[in-house]
Amino acid sequence: MTIVDPAKTGEVADPNAVNITINGKPTVARKGELIIAAADRTEDFIPRFCYHPRMPSVGMCRQCLVEVETPRGPKMVVSCVTPVAEGQVVRTATDSVKKAQEGMLELLLANHPLDCPVCDKGGECPLQDQAFSHGPGESRFVEEKRHYEKPIAISDIVYLDRERCILCDRCTRFADEVAGDALISFISRGNDTQVMTFPDEPFSSYFSGNTVQICPVGALTAKSYRFKARPWDLDQTESTCTSCSVGCRTVVQSSRDELVRYQGVDIDPVNWGWLCDRGRYNFESVNSPDRLTKPLVKTDAGLEATSWSVALENAARMIRLALAKGPRSVAILGGARGTNEDAFAWAMLADKLGIDQRDAQLGDGLNPEVFNLNQATIDEACAASTIILLAPDLKEELPVLYLRLRDSAQKRKSRIIEFSAHDSGLTPHAWRTFDYEPGNQARVVRDALSTDEIREQLSRGQVVVVLGRANLAENEMFALQAAAAVFDAAPNAKVLPVLRRGNVRGAVVAGLTPQNDSGDAIDILRSAAAGKIDCLVLLGADPISDVADAGIVQRAFAQVKNLISIDTMLTGSNRNADVVLPAAAYGEKSGTTTNLEGRISNLSQKITPRGTSRPDWMIATELGIALGADIGVSSLEQLNQKLVATIGAFSSSKDPRSTRGDGVLMTRETPVSISSSSVKVLERNAYNLRLVVSRTMYDRAQSTLASPSLVGIVNDAAIHVHPSELARIGVAEGTTVRVGAEGTSIVAPIKANNRVHRGVAWLPFNHTGVDINPLLNIVGDVTDVRIEPIK
Repeated sequence: MTIVDPAKTGEVADPNAVNITINGKPTVARKGELIIAAADRTEDFIPRFCYHPRMPSVGMCRQCLVEVETPRGPKMVVSCVTPVAEGQVVRTATDSVKKAQEGMLELLLANHPLDCPVCDKGGECPLQDQAFSHGPGESRFVEEKRHYEKPIAISDIVYLDRERCILCDRCTRFADEVAGDALISFISRGNDTQVMTFPDEPFSSYFSGNTVQICPVGALTAKSYRFKARPWDLDQTESTCTSCSVGCRTVVQSSRDELVRYQGVDIDPVNWGWLCDRGRYNFESVNSPDRLTKPLVKTDAGLEATSWSVALENAARMIRLALAKGPRSVAILGGARGTNEDAFAWAMLADKLGIDQRDAQLGDGLNPEVFNLNQATIDEACAASTIILLAPDLKEELPVLYLRLRDSAQKRKSRIIEFSAHDSGLTPHAWRTFDYEPGNQARVVRDALSTDEIREQLSRGQVVVVLGRANLAENEMFALQAAAAVFDAAPNAKVLPVLRRGNVRGAVVAGLTPQNDSGDAIDILRSAAAGKIDCLVLLGADPISDVADAGIVQRAFAQVKNLISIDTMLTGSNRNADVVLPAAAYGEKSGTTTNLEGRISNLSQKITPRGTSRPDWMIATELGIALGADIGVSSLEQLNQKLVATIGAFSSSKDPRSTRGDGVLMTRETPVSISSSSVKVLERNAYNLRLVVSRTMYDRAQSTLASPSLVGIVNDAAIHVHPSELARIGVAEGTTVRVGAEGTSIVAPIKANNRVHRGVAWLPFNHTGVDINPLLNIVGDVTDVRIEPIK
């Protein structure tokens, strides 16, 4: 970057520009920028181990020494903690700098084991690379190196080799400063300093895999990747994670046509290089031996493998027979698991056949109209003066969004106002927290926002509402009522919808949403239970596990004459299906996906689909041909072009290159407003508790149960109450109690939890141990439960 004299060009000088020289090259840096960051932009590599661009610098390793001209002559400085200054002259490769760097490397290698041939980091190790490029070539140390027990499993996922650790402080800083889980730290002093977890407390962070990725040596390794492959054996492609709706950018790596690792990719708009552990390690489910590899049809002996032609003809016959009674006899559930192209292909097929009953959400989301409100991006939310949380626990459901908002509240100027029925991961970082009982959130929001203190805060700048479904045991209208109350106080507020499923926004916009007032997923299940639907198609959906009221699902399945499932594995919902068609999984197909903010980014195929499984769009195309309803596409490229040309929201992704890297935002229409509605709820009986049901990161999701690294982390369900409630109920913690609601009950252990507010009971959804579904009645606006000891 060349220095430009603004006086000669007539331009206004940038007050944040700083003119420096690096290795003889004039460069314009930014005020406050570190020398090492400025050098990276000019491609003058400075060796480093502790420095990471997404964390505050600490200057631990001293490897990034450079020479800077001062009035007293050249001076050696640590480039990762030294900011640029006007007129600064920096040299990165003088003899004195090289000698200092060689000395640092010699000291780091004094106790470092020479086990590169068996180290998982070998071939992609910064210490190995810089020992060759900046090291002395040989060591003067002849003493025996120190030894520790190795490896130590510090969690279910991560192993620690203390002999390899160079004390760079990256893992401990990430755990404390970025994730907020200070579960790994330095212990001892001097030569005995080492990284370790606290006694009897594992490194049970949702983000532990990031420490493995950023470790510059092989001190931290992942159980799933140990001794699996070498970097030069890996084939890789950049893609987008679809484990949730954040849309983190990833690198998908394979060896011998098998997925072996995901790595985070740093993009500014979304994930900054971080991944949650569920998104990082659930690739193991793609390699699962339980994957469906052939089509299955029901016979007297159960589900049996058959050919695609037979399975498609069977499915087509079932749909034809149902359509003969009318288009309302067929319904489609699901579609958020696939790509935008998958959803569009099935929506086109549904249009051709006149099927209006379709929904990518499964009764756990919000009205699709939330996508038409004044939308905020993740960056806009993190830059807002005020962030209002009307959402589930983001640390559990959308973990990387939690990291972004936590960073915004801690290190920037955003203030979080949280409304919740139980404390979340962001509660410690919220400026103000208001608790409510389910059903009363709109009143609590109105009262809070009418105070002078909050009104003054709202007037300071942009307001963003993070809006989602915080409770599966209440009517979704309560969340929308609360949002309307915010808009009454802050009419210019923007909304960041936080629906959990990976591509739910893309699937809804592509057409997998109710048409002509046909009703949502719950209405579809009610119609099926009433015998009005003859054929139900499941697109990667498992309603028995995913729909809160399992009773209505079971009644629906009992009444539906024919059930067709397109999925990657057998689930509780499709084990009794009439036809099961194997679908290609993540990493086995290409396309695009849309994240919660409406950002379209590409998915890349890395490995061959398992067995004869096929992408969902191809199954829709071939089924359409069998039904005499050809949707008119024969390739993914042709389907994508049709999607972009047909649906205006996708027009911004017309150029396929735009979906790579940062991706591109959907084309937005003029936003609509949301008005206050009047859904009222009866007051709670003083003896009862109001039920909150929400998801946690690790549950009985198929991708979790089929991933060996994750399956052991899933906890059994228990009912959580405030500690003060135990004495009132008359039980001790851990006691098995009866939890009853509206004539039904379950038996579950009870736990005291300070994060749960008084008057509220919390149950995690879809966990092992206890089936909580009998308590959940979707028809009711809220669910009150009575907890009693078992006598």
